[in-house]
Amino acid sequence: MTEAGLPGRSVLWDAVAGQRRDVLLGSFLGMGHQAGEALIPVVIGLAVERGVVDGDFGGLLLWLGVLAVVYLCLSFSWRAATRAAERASVVAAHRLRARLVTRLLAPEGGADEGRLQGELANTATEDARRVGAVTMAVVVAVSSTAGLVVAAVVLLRMSLPLGLLVLLGTPLLLWLGHLLSKPLEHRSATEQESAARASGVAADLVAGLRVVKGIGAEPAAAARYRHTSRRSLTATLRAARAEAWQNGLLTILTGSFLAVVALVGGRLAAGGDIGLGQLVSSVALALFLIGPLSEFSWVNAELAQGRASATRIEGILEAPGAVASASDPVVVRRVEGRVRLRSLFYGPLRDLDLDIAPGETVGVVATEPGAASALLELLGRRADPDEGAVELDGTALPALTLAEARAAILVADHDADLFEGTVLENVSAAMPTGDPGTAIRASGTDEVLRTLPDGGDTAVTARGRSLSGGQRQRVALARALAADAPVLVLHEPTTAVDSVTEVRIAAGLGRLRQGRTTLLVTNSPALLAVTDRVVLLDAGQIAAVGAHDRLIHEHTTYRTVVAS
Repeated sequence: MTEAGLPGRSVLWDAVAGQRRDVLLGSFLGMGHQAGEALIPVVIGLAVERGVVDGDFGGLLLWLGVLAVVYLCLSFSWRAATRAAERASVVAAHRLRARLVTRLLAPEGGADEGRLQGELANTATEDARRVGAVTMAVVVAVSSTAGLVVAAVVLLRMSLPLGLLVLLGTPLLLWLGHLLSKPLEHRSATEQESAARASGVAADLVAGLRVVKGIGAEPAAAARYRHTSRRSLTATLRAARAEAWQNGLLTILTGSFLAVVALVGGRLAAGGDIGLGQLVSSVALALFLIGPLSEFSWVNAELAQGRASATRIEGILEAPGAVASASDPVVVRRVEGRVRLRSLFYGPLRDLDLDIAPGETVGVVATEPGAASALLELLGRRADPDEGAVELDGTALPALTLAEARAAILVADHDADLFEGTVLENVSAAMPTGDPGTAIRASGTDEVLRTLPDGGDTAVTARGRSLSGGQRQRVALARALAADAPVLVLHEPTTAVDSVTEVRIAAGLGRLRQGRTTLLVTNSPALLAVTDRVVLLDAGQIAAVGAHDRLIHEHTTYRTVVAS
């Protein structure tokens, strides 16, 4: 929130200001169009006055010719104004989506905290579209204002009472329209939150469809989505009801206002204060006013929905980062790979001290999954410790840029997603140079390629859902190995493969990462067997350190965790 009581204002302002060229062009052309629309009743009145009242046939033809020219100008100005306004709306929405994606992918993170993936997708599409539509609303508002001003001036010249009626009545009508838009704005915000939540739940269920079916949880999943969807439907109906009430009341107010204008004009004509042509013009202008005033009803609705969407977008754009990048970063010329954890306190971790030498392969076994997750967050600098420090070659990670820290220490989660593309494109996504063949063989992905119809050129769908769990996990492992990071942290990289394949992968890892610092956060005996030493974390502290073979025989807790 940039200003008290005005959430989303900066997002709306940036959207309009960013498209000011098209907004100004559309507004200028729209003003011309509305001014021309307002002048048509005047031209018709003059034609009636000359042709009917005065009997001047030549004058009638002249004003009919002027009317034809005005209509030609109206046609051009309407098309050009609409094109400029539509372009401003589409481009503003596109730029907002780009800003949202940039913020969500920013190294400091934090923008997706507490938000489902489907909810974020809804914000980047529907909310961005609604904010972009505000630029169109601005063009329409400016154009309609021009039409009202021209109509008021014309009515003032014809009759002071008529002109004053329009000049004083229109602001009052607009103010009432603003008051009526408040309930719609509130209910639009609720509707968009509910719709985004429903989208998030749907995306979550689709992503975990195999798991849901595997555990027979289809009825519970369906009930969960049904409940969320019904809440979204209820909120949508409330917003639609509010919009219908707003439009209906504004229509009544607008109609009443126009009836008063026509009534005053008729009484003036009956009293001889205005002529027949002026009466025709005044009645036609009263009918013309329906257009601009109706447009203001639409503008109010668009602004109400745009403000609600802008507030949601602003919440993502201005979300605090999970970590901060160094203001004066240390320049890293060469990474040796020494990692040291100094008295770490974070989540379940308590006073954790660990020194890993360059080129060492260390296994980490945690009795609590939360301790393993906390360690991965700190090593990947997705979070900073409450106390203590994580050091790389003697330099604390916060002293490095986020890009350098994460390039030096690559954390590969066990549930890492794949991207759309081919298998080989996924493997070589973070590969500096060279042939990924070594990483493919070490990860057991060569077996996967032999089973796929097009080998490495086989297409992979979003998040790798076209592959089985074991295939997806091996391709993700190959990608992590191909990156050839100075320090590689792998979290349970073989949970979805069979024991024979796991042993082969463990041997390949040992050969490929020889001389490179590697941490294996896992309970797999096959992987732990190829490490130089293993660290057992119990209750967030180091409970034992030693070779896997010794710990499996001498330490009961270690044996229980690893053998289970």
